[in-house]
Amino acid sequence: MSSNREIENLIELMAKLPGLGPRSARRAVLHLIRKRALLLTPLADAMQEVAATARECLNCGNVGTGDVCDICTSEKRATGELCVVEDVADLWAMERSGVFKGRYHVLGGTLSALDAVGPDSLRIPRLIDRIASEHITEVILALNATVEGQTTAHYIADQLEGQVRLTSLAQGVPIGGELDYLDDGTISAALRARKEF
Repeated sequence: MSSNREIENLIELMAKLPGLGPRSARRAVLHLIRKRALLLTPLADAMQEVAATARECLNCGNVGTGDVCDICTSEKRATGELCVVEDVADLWAMERSGVFKGRYHVLGGTLSALDAVGPDSLRIPRLIDRIASEHITEVILALNATVEGQTTAHYIADQLEGQVRLTSLAQGVPIGGELDYLDDGTISAALRARKEF
């Protein structure tokens, strides 16, 4: 087994990735080894390149290869709209939709008294600085509909009250959703946010 230590180490590292457990990691590593030239070597090269070049955008918190990301440097994105998200994965999800054409601000998490995460632990002070320096006219709070997400949204709204237009994403029944499968909170939010038909 000692001769396989490198492979076992790779499996253990892969198992730490979100969505992969030990069995899935083992299958993935075996597949990579079988497709060494096609997958494993290019993947190792790409990972080494990303490890050397990836950094957090100093302005918004997105991940890219420069000190300031492409979204922040794009003049086309200077619409006055700033979408506040919890983490980079949320930003990327918003970008996949192709609908939002403004800029983003990644908080790096949510407020949590239990975990000792306060406003200064997040990028909230930087958000407040950006409101004035970038001539932001609207802040869209695109935070998750969790207790922590909503607590964070209310805190930010209190900090920015009277400075800028504050909006949030609509909440309720998803397209293609069936009422029978929805939880009570989703149905309640959808009923409160109803609109003219």
